Amino acid sequence: MSKPEGLSAYIAVTAAYWAFMLTDGALRMLVLLHFHTLGFSPVQLAYLFVLYEIAGMVTNLSAGWIAARFGLVSTLYAGLGLQVVALLALTLLDPGWAVGASVAFVMCVQGASGVAKDLAKMSSKSAAKLLAPSEKGGLFRWVAVLTGSKNAVKGVGFLLGAALLAVIGFTGAVLAMAVVLGAILAVIVAVMPSGLPTGRKGAKFSEVFSKSANINWLSAARVFLFGARDVWFVVGIPIYFYAVLSDGTEAGNRAAFFMIGTFMAVWVILYGAVQAAAPKLLRASARDEAELVRAARGWAGALCLVPAALTAAVLAAPGPQPWLTGTLVAGLLVFGALFAVNSSLHSYLILAFTKSERVTMDVGFYYMANAGGRLLGTVLSGLTYQIGGLALVLGTAAAMVALAALLSGRLDAEAVAA
Repeated sequence: MSKPEGLSAYIAVTAAYWAFMLTDGALRMLVLLHFHTLGFSPVQLAYLFVLYEIAGMVTNLSAGWIAARFGLVSTLYAGLGLQVVALLALTLLDPGWAVGASVAFVMCVQGASGVAKDLAKMSSKSAAKLLAPSEKGGLFRWVAVLTGSKNAVKGVGFLLGAALLAVIGFTGAVLAMAVVLGAILAVIVAVMPSGLPTGRKGAKFSEVFSKSANINWLSAARVFLFGARDVWFVVGIPIYFYAVLSDGTEAGNRAAFFMIGTFMAVWVILYGAVQAAAPKLLRASARDEAELVRAARGWAGALCLVPAALTAAVLAAPGPQPWLTGTLVAGLLVFGALFAVNSSLHSYLILAFTKSERVTMDVGFYYMANAGGRLLGTVLSGLTYQIGGLALVLGTAAAMVALAALLSGRLDAEAVAA
């Protein structure tokens, strides 16, 4: 593929990923806030996202093989199309259903959305490896732009979801998103240039499991890194802020929706911006790959300090206090910036460790671990908040980052794939 064609394919893939992540962020906020106002407990709210993460694990394990067998474009289109179906299915939700039926239905739909997301993610990240320019730092730069921009878009999605819930309600919001995403999918299909791999018939499912120690250690570190984020991000912090900000009236609830959605959006947008800037922050163009491998443990260690300090602040406060809310907001923004560097470095390293002929397999396996971390964090988010409140949530996050740092220390800096 020539450079102009490669750039065109990269732009098309990135645009498709943006469209998906906008609806993914909005849907997460819609589901969380809508069902919280219906009286769901923190653990019940966590259940709504459990199948989403389980589906992500299964999808990533098989998606690498599916893409190797049928091609990256096929899995990208399948992810976008399935998300449209999931959104339309949510319009069938009946407020009169029993809690158990509602939870089961939304879990199943969220499971389909989880499959859709990881099909789209694996396709986009693998395409970056194949399309990136060969000069030093080119791969890190393209991966950082793809990952950082999609997280900024997802942050806008959080705000969009909260705003749509307040303005047009749950059903109207998911229907509107389904229509827009369907139209975007049609445009992407029409403009996608040729040239991405179309698959090979001889691809075996057993190839998914990597024999590379670096890929396995990095995947293990990824489990705890993303578990540490989602243990506070999914349920704990949004529900804590809702309890602090809402006065129980309809107007107060709407105001709380907007403020929580705004914070989550700002957090994810900041996270995405720092991710995109990570190659410059890490001086990637002036450092060899071995140095970047060794940097992974130090950045995880720095990240661990933030939730540990926030845990101490929560324990020191007798209850919700204005200074504590401000400290949490500031501390979590710092967490987001440091987390972004860690995440971007990991996203680069998985592609540096893999080889072109195995890219979909290794990326799928790695993002299976990523989904496993989100699943662990999601379950613990509702459970720890219900058992020990915000202090236990943040303390658990600190412990999980510490484990990620230890596992990152096992990476072999001399064994980067050619």
